[in-house]
Amino acid sequence: MKAKMVALLLVACGVAQAEPTLALRAARMLDVRSGRMVRDATVVIDGERIVAAGAGVAVPRGARIVELGDATLLPGLIDCHTHLLARLSVDAHGYELGLLTKSSAYRALEGAANARVTLRAGFTTVRDVENEGSGYADVALRDAIAEGLVEGPRMLVATRAIAATGRYFPFGISPELSGFPTGAQMVTGADEARRAAREQLARGADLLKLYADWKTPTLTVEEMRAAVEEAHKMGRRVAAHADSVEGIRNALAAGVDSIEHGSLADRSSLLAIKQKGAVWVPTRIAVARGVAESTDAVRRARLQDSVARGQVSVGIARAEGVKIAAGSDAAATAHHGRNVEELFELARLGLTPLEAIRAATVTAAELIGWQDRVGALEPGKLGDVIAVAGDPLVDLHALDRVKLVVKGGVVFRSE
Repeated sequence: MKAKMVALLLVACGVAQAEPTLALRAARMLDVRSGRMVRDATVVIDGERIVAAGAGVAVPRGARIVELGDATLLPGLIDCHTHLLARLSVDAHGYELGLLTKSSAYRALEGAANARVTLRAGFTTVRDVENEGSGYADVALRDAIAEGLVEGPRMLVATRAIAATGRYFPFGISPELSGFPTGAQMVTGADEARRAAREQLARGADLLKLYADWKTPTLTVEEMRAAVEEAHKMGRRVAAHADSVEGIRNALAAGVDSIEHGSLADRSSLLAIKQKGAVWVPTRIAVARGVAESTDAVRRARLQDSVARGQVSVGIARAEGVKIAAGSDAAATAHHGRNVEELFELARLGLTPLEAIRAATVTAAELIGWQDRVGALEPGKLGDVIAVAGDPLVDLHALDRVKLVVKGGVVFRSE
């Protein structure tokens, strides 16, 4: 009786708790690895792990059964390029103003709000590639989520990121304000890059983020290689912001594990990504949003050109077998929780619905190094499951109709 009252109090207070055994039943389950749609499927989660998934699965005695009807079960989705600590303003000096007026504590609270809507949208894991000048607040948010203090996806965090001195936000600040905060850790030379990498890894970074270019190439191969060496020694991976052909080439020469954006990538760049065994995270929805939201005619024309290039580059990558992982680049209030729009954009640019889903499941899991934990509904993996109304292989926009979100056996959203 006492245990029952405690459970009721937890529910009343909004505290999520794991079911001893949870059985999810639905009309369909997508096997993302084979691409097969399993009919009349059941996923059984014991504690935080999946113990069975498929058709004809026996439900253990005493399990809580959730009947989902005409829905599809999928693994929790993964976004490989988020900025949960960012709620950037469209104002011309919004970035600088945010650095000046928001404390790291406030930024962490903003991140918690962004994390909650991201999880409820069906994204149970994210790779957060830079916190945009909030110190190590992303480490705190990651740990708070892991401890159950706030709701959110599992996070791998890149902390401060590393950029060439003067080649990342903020721009246009008076030189007399020498202590003005920066959006990334600025370095000059390989020794400073190595020191920055060591500092960030020591303070909790799960991966490093390097700026290989910003309109033009910035960090040198030698600077990036020093950071990559430090990360790889610790078994951590490195993501590179690289839009230009030269930036992509330099980042790959330095040994990075993923190319972020690649807006100007040509065939040779994409083939180099494949040859190096790296992964491309195109973040194409960020470009499409830029076109829709830009009030500057010159910038809009440049972004429209990038949209056209994207259709070509995604087509080449698909034809040549370049690994593509989904990343929404969400960094504004309205974009958090709309991560799925990257999958819609990838499909519009030429991926099949299954290929787009794989970009946010099995391929994404491989990129972050968690293929043994997430990315598929298989026994032994974490109990990260979503249910959507309809069949996403027929209508990918079914992913926008989330009925259920389970992370590690805990129900966080149920319609």
